Amino acid sequence: MVRFSQTLDDRQARNKVKPYEQPRENPYTVREEIPPRKVQMRDDRLYAQPPQQPVRQEPVYQRQNNLHAQPPKQPVRQEPVYQRQDNVRAQPPQQPVYQRQDNIYSQPAQELDEIIYERPVIERESVKPDLSKPELKFPADQNIQFGVEYSPNSKPPVIGNNYTIRSNSIIYNDVVIGDNFRTGHNVVIRENTNIGDDVLIGTNTVIEGDVIIGNDVSIQSNVYIPTNSVIEDNVFIGPCACFTNDKYPVRINYELQGPKIRRGASIGGNTTFLSNVEIGEGSIVAAGAIVIHSVPPFYLAIGTPARIKPLPDHLKVPNRF
Repeated sequence: MVRFSQTLDDRQARNKVKPYEQPRENPYTVREEIPPRKVQMRDDRLYAQPPQQPVRQEPVYQRQNNLHAQPPKQPVRQEPVYQRQDNVRAQPPQQPVYQRQDNIYSQPAQELDEIIYERPVIERESVKPDLSKPELKFPADQNIQFGVEYSPNSKPPVIGNNYTIRSNSIIYNDVVIGDNFRTGHNVVIRENTNIGDDVLIGTNTVIEGDVIIGNDVSIQSNVYIPTNSVIEDNVFIGPCACFTNDKYPVRINYELQGPKIRRGASIGGNTTFLSNVEIGEGSIVAAGAIVIHSVPPFYLAIGTPARIKPLPDHLKVPNRF
C-alpha cells in the first residue's frame, strides 16, 4: 500500500503545535557600525578647463645695429654681362683662325675623282755630318744602336742638341736629326731619314728609310711610316696609325709612294692610309678612318671608307703641342 505525503492541512496543524524557537545570543561582540563619512563630491566638470590650442611662436630675429634682421634671401642667378668698351658691348672671344699663306681657308666642294694635287715633294736641306765632333756613345745597358751600317759608303747619323733617346732604340746611318729630339722605347729609324727640330717619336714606332719629317711634329706610339712618306711641320699623328706605300701589294711593280701629310694636319688614332694620298693643310682625319682618297685642305675625313666633309670653323686652328 502506498502512502501519500501529508496533506496541506496536516502540515499546517503540526506547525501550529510546534512552538517558536527562542533566538540565541551571539557570543561574538558586534562592532559598532561607523556611519559613513559624508564627502562632499565636487563636480569636475565645473573645474575642468577646455583644451587650449597650441600657440605658434614666430621666430624673433636678432637685432643688429638697432635694426631687425631681415630673413635670408634666396640667391639670385645673375647672367654674365660683357664689359662695355667705348660704349660698345664687348663680344665673346673668338677662336683664332688658322690662316694659310694664300689667305684661303677652304676649297670649294668638288668631286673627289677630279681632285688632283701635283704639289712637288718638299725636300729639306740635308744637314752635312760634322765628322769633327766626337762620336756619340750611349750606355751599354740601354741597348741603343746608333749608326747601324747598311752599306759600306754610309755615314754616321747626325743629331742636334738636347736629345733624349730611350732604351732599345735603333738609328741607322745617313740619318739627320735636329734639336730637341725625343723618342720612346723600341724606336726604329732607318737610313736616309731627315727629321727636323722639336720632334717626338713614340714607343714602338717604325720609320722606314727615305722619309722626310718637318719641325714641331708629334708622332705617338705604334705608328708605322713607310718609305717615301712626307710629313710637314706642325703635324700630329695619333697612336696606331698605319701608312702604306704599295697600291698593289706583291702583284704589280708599283713605284712605292707613301702618303703626304701637309702642314698643320691632325691624324687620329687607329687610322689607315692608302698609298700616295695627300692630307691637306689644316685638315683632320677622325679616329678609325680608312682614307682611300686625298683630303682637301681644311676638310674632315671620317668613317670607313672615309667620307669628306667641310671642317667646322671652330676647328680651323693650328695644332698646339
